[in-house]
Amino acid sequence: MRTVILLALSNIFMTFAWYAHLKNLRSAPWFYAVLISWGIAFFEYMIQVPANRAGYETFDLGQLKILQEVIALTVFVPFAVLYMGQPLKLDYLWAGLCLGGATFFIFRG
Repeated sequence: MRTVILLALSNIFMTFAWYAHLKNLRSAPWFYAVLISWGIAFFEYMIQVPANRAGYETFDLGQLKILQEVIALTVFVPFAVLYMGQPLKLDYLWAGLCLGGATFFIFRG
C-alpha cells in the first residue's frame, strides 16, 4: 500500500509538472515553463524513486510499470477535467479498460 500511495503522490506532482504550465504559463516564455516544471519534477522524483524501490520489493518490474500507468490515468483524468477544464470523454473509460486488461495479464499468477 505504501508503494501505491507514494506513486499516487508522485503522479500528482508529475502531472502538474508536465501539463499545468499549459494553463498557468501559456503567455510566459517556454524556458520559464521548463524551469518551473523541473522544479516541480524534483519533488516528483523525491517521491517516485523511493516508491519504485519499495515497490520492487513486492512487485516485479512489469507489475510495477503497469501499476504506475493505472495510477497515472487515475490521477490524470480528474486533473484534466477539474483543473484544466477539459470535457470528460468516453475515451478515458476505454483507456481505463485497456489498462484493466493490462493489469489482469501482468498480475495473473
